[in-house]
Amino acid sequence: MLSSFKKRREALAPEEEVCLACGQDLAASEHYLRYRVCPSCGFHYNVPAHVRVNMLADPGTFREVRRTLASLDPLRFAAGVSYKRRIFEAQRRTGLTDAVLTGTCTIGGNETVLAVLDFGFLGGSMGCVVGEKIALAFELAAKRKLPLVTVVASAGVRMQEGILSLMQMAKTAAAARLLDAAGMPYISVFANPTTGGVYASFANLGDAILAEPGALMGYAALRQTEEATGHPLPEGAHTAEDHLRHGLIDHVVERPRLREMLSVLLDLLGARYRLTATKKGGRYETPGPPREAAWQTVQLARHEQRPTARDYVHRIASSFVELRGDRCTRDDPAIFCGVADLAGQAVMIVGQQRDHEDQHRVAGPEGFRKAQRALRLATKFGLPVIALIDTRGADASLPSEERGIGNAIGGTMALLSNLPTPVVSAVIGEGGSEGALALGVADRILMLENAIYSVISPEGAASILYRNPARAEELAPTLKLTARDCRELGVVDMVVPEPQGGAHADPDEAARLLRGALVAQLLEIQAQPMKKVLRARYAKFRRMGLYNYYLNTAVARELAELQEFLSRRVEDVREHLPRRKHEPEPPEEEDLQVP
Repeated sequence: MLSSFKKRREALAPEEEVCLACGQDLAASEHYLRYRVCPSCGFHYNVPAHVRVNMLADPGTFREVRRTLASLDPLRFAAGVSYKRRIFEAQRRTGLTDAVLTGTCTIGGNETVLAVLDFGFLGGSMGCVVGEKIALAFELAAKRKLPLVTVVASAGVRMQEGILSLMQMAKTAAAARLLDAAGMPYISVFANPTTGGVYASFANLGDAILAEPGALMGYAALRQTEEATGHPLPEGAHTAEDHLRHGLIDHVVERPRLREMLSVLLDLLGARYRLTATKKGGRYETPGPPREAAWQTVQLARHEQRPTARDYVHRIASSFVELRGDRCTRDDPAIFCGVADLAGQAVMIVGQQRDHEDQHRVAGPEGFRKAQRALRLATKFGLPVIALIDTRGADASLPSEERGIGNAIGGTMALLSNLPTPVVSAVIGEGGSEGALALGVADRILMLENAIYSVISPEGAASILYRNPARAEELAPTLKLTARDCRELGVVDMVVPEPQGGAHADPDEAARLLRGALVAQLLEIQAQPMKKVLRARYAKFRRMGLYNYYLNTAVARELAELQEFLSRRVEDVREHLPRRKHEPEPPEEEDLQVP
């Protein structure tokens, strides 16, 4: 057994006995043999394409396609060692015809097209054959309605094939759009290193982008970037972790967990399940706290122990994979997005995350653009959207203004207004002005019993009207910000009850009640044709603020209250009026007895 282990290790990397990063002895490491990852420092070594396939595909399911395609030296490139000779040596060393291995397989039971670049074949560079095989993989996935997973480790386009290799960037990018139009998932995985033309073409177009820890990544190689700047790069620049901080990828995933992550993503993005009801039940909701308790409701909505959006997601969803970043600047933690399993159905969740330590943290333009990215993915994969609202507003700083906060908020509302998939929003804490409304354009709007929803905070209103924020408690009832107020104004559709004392008193029970309300609303919406749902969504917001609508509502409410008051007064009068003389006295009790 041990001799077999040593032979396998030597065949894989006979030249490496100690870790290049930390000096750890790797000779007897089963973890290193299986994953090519140092068990001490976590350094991820390059692996051949065939080994990578064995790590990701379900055993025995991979079937290679387009194996016979091979480069013919289109430019007759001659500089030093001939290009043909280098191709032949790389083929003999790797067992591949070129730098990419493509085929079909299953990953976690999900039938998938898989394409893996091998850095050992001329640096994983993309020439005509690699570009052609990648394009054919996209076309195969689109034709057969299958997801595609690519694993890339590349130094860029292949110099020896000149301008023809550069054209492969456009070819693969165009092919990626075919899969996007087919509505199928594309997951891209970056390994170490990935630079140049591959990085700037198909590899960066994934619906979800993952990377291995410490992977060197970027449009330019490190040497080129240092030459351009004139000084060494900062520590950690051009790495997977740096990309994650700047919102350019979704996750950094260790190699032993990569197959599991891919399996979960393929399950959720490829889900075709929809909620159905065996019987229709009545709504269970509460009218919310009385108006005189408005300030107490504000305190409960802001309670430091009140469950956040992430707290609810972890309790109501059985699976959740977060999607990070706006693909432009950074990842805004004030808004988080991801695909989840809710009651057996895949949904897209967009939540505003309140920070327990920084209650005033609000989303900037990057957060709303990340939400827009998630909403477009929900449309592509037909996923219902669940929006969890809990924010004091939006970032009103000057840098936020300069980065386009107004456009980001307006664009999010416009996108939601006609998003062709069911949308349910829930105000779970504080719904503050434009920042809250950006995620509040929905088919159904729920509000927890002790949440608040308002155009301005009580403190802000008191500062404007009285120049004294301390009078916020006095103004709170006037702002009509409680769940009862919003329900009566027609701003929300349903008030979701909370446990006695507030959601923080029993987060598990609060999550159970919220989950039930969300599922019930999704059931109602999904039972209708999408065209009807979109018309109703537009009509809902179209009538908000109409004078006639509110006049009729106010008159009806006043008449009901007047009728109730008059009924009580009539009863009181009847009880206290003296009886008329000709009116017979009521019979005595003994007169009513039957002999």
